[in-house]
Amino acid sequence: MPGRNGEARGGAAEGVDVPRWLRPGLLVALVVVLTLLRLVVAASSGLAEDEAYYRLWGLHPAAGYYDHPPMIGWWIWLGQWLAGDTALGIRIIGVLSGALGSLALWRTAALLFGRTTAGWTVVLFNTTLLIGIGSLIATPDAPSVLFWGLTIWALAELTKGGNANWWLAVGLFAGLGLASKYSVLFLGAGIVLWLLLVPDARRWWRSWQLWAGGALALLIVLPVVLWNADHQWASFIKQFGRAVPHGWTLKYLLEFIGALAGLLNPLIAVLAVIGAGRMILGTIKGEAAAGLLIWTSLPFLAYLVFHSFHARVQGNWPAPLFPALVMMAALVASAPPQRLARLWRGCALVAVPLGLAVSLLVYVHAVSPLTGALARKDPTFQTRGWPEIGAALTDLARHHDARWIATQAYGLNGQLAFTLRGVLPVEQVTERIRYVMQPDLASETARQPALFVAEARRDPGAEALAARFGKVERVAELVRSVAGVPLETLVVYRVAEPSGDPRDPVYPLP
Repeated sequence: MPGRNGEARGGAAEGVDVPRWLRPGLLVALVVVLTLLRLVVAASSGLAEDEAYYRLWGLHPAAGYYDHPPMIGWWIWLGQWLAGDTALGIRIIGVLSGALGSLALWRTAALLFGRTTAGWTVVLFNTTLLIGIGSLIATPDAPSVLFWGLTIWALAELTKGGNANWWLAVGLFAGLGLASKYSVLFLGAGIVLWLLLVPDARRWWRSWQLWAGGALALLIVLPVVLWNADHQWASFIKQFGRAVPHGWTLKYLLEFIGALAGLLNPLIAVLAVIGAGRMILGTIKGEAAAGLLIWTSLPFLAYLVFHSFHARVQGNWPAPLFPALVMMAALVASAPPQRLARLWRGCALVAVPLGLAVSLLVYVHAVSPLTGALARKDPTFQTRGWPEIGAALTDLARHHDARWIATQAYGLNGQLAFTLRGVLPVEQVTERIRYVMQPDLASETARQPALFVAEARRDPGAEALAARFGKVERVAELVRSVAGVPLETLVVYRVAEPSGDPRDPVYPLP
């Protein structure tokens, strides 16, 4: 357990008796190897639907977007500048952020609990399934996890050294986190609780740097607010509307707990629960380090539990809590050798190869499918079969003199836009609020014949299309498959002679 000031007891805090394999040199080597492996997989595997959609944000960086704050769009823009409009370009910054996050996490744990705990924290963090596998995917979770973790690091430096100027770093990182995902608001609530409820932290209310850091965070997120004000608060309504209950149920609670434990790595989850118990006891005793982790994590965790009582909690949502949860697990794994401590350390030692093995298996499968038997139940199914679909649509467009591709779903639109980049323009003719950041398709092109592509399960039918186009002809069904196993059927229509702008918001499609 940490002492009153949050520092680990014993010599581990000064690097004494730290196991050789947990020392910085080997930890750096582990993170570098894993990062290089992830970059290879990122460059060699297809995009998920959301990644393909966010790619369009990277092509047109803006202060805000319909679905989320803009940070992931800017990260993709930077990655495309570095590595081109490729899968690697879309993902590279997110993969590298995992390495930077590991470094910050080591420093945070070393400050609060000592170097042995810090070593375990980095190892366990990189063997959680959500980080090991999820770090490959370009989503808003990557920047939100990084900036949440950096905020906790700055607070740890503040707690350890007492330099009030760290509040400016707290404001910077928290603001960047808010520009990544709105859930970082819960971190702000946690910081307020920490300031109110931890005796050693209350003195900071008298520091001008605290208020300056808060102002800096607001200044960073101000463009996102202004974008929403200019677009009927679309993003705020979409995201915060999820928090409003529409009935109550218990069916999602166990699903949430199971998904959290599974993505954390079940053995790490056991250690995290034990560590959380110890941190709660330390918080009650007024320990600064324990209070920092508990109070900054509690508001978001409480919200996720509340949300699970009325709707499904997506598996990626708790990702910002993973650094704190892993640190709690590492504290248990690094405890002095006693009877139960040996058991928990053995649990951690099994968790590491388990997490690495599962991640490696997924990496191999993502690049070269081991089987197609799982079909749509395979979590990588979204990434499969798009080059063949693109080639078939190119041939159909040439045969039917179609000049562009029309879609009605953002995921399909993103996949086709990436697959057909430089070949045919692709435009979603519904939900135009998603694309206000990019120039509209030229009107003369929009009046030309097009191929309307839809998933069979969302096929609007020729009658609905005829309400907007003078000519509608169903020309093909394309099957996206992997290893000979069908994944999805796409329906293709040739449409021409629009009665108005086919991108009109009142377009009569489901």
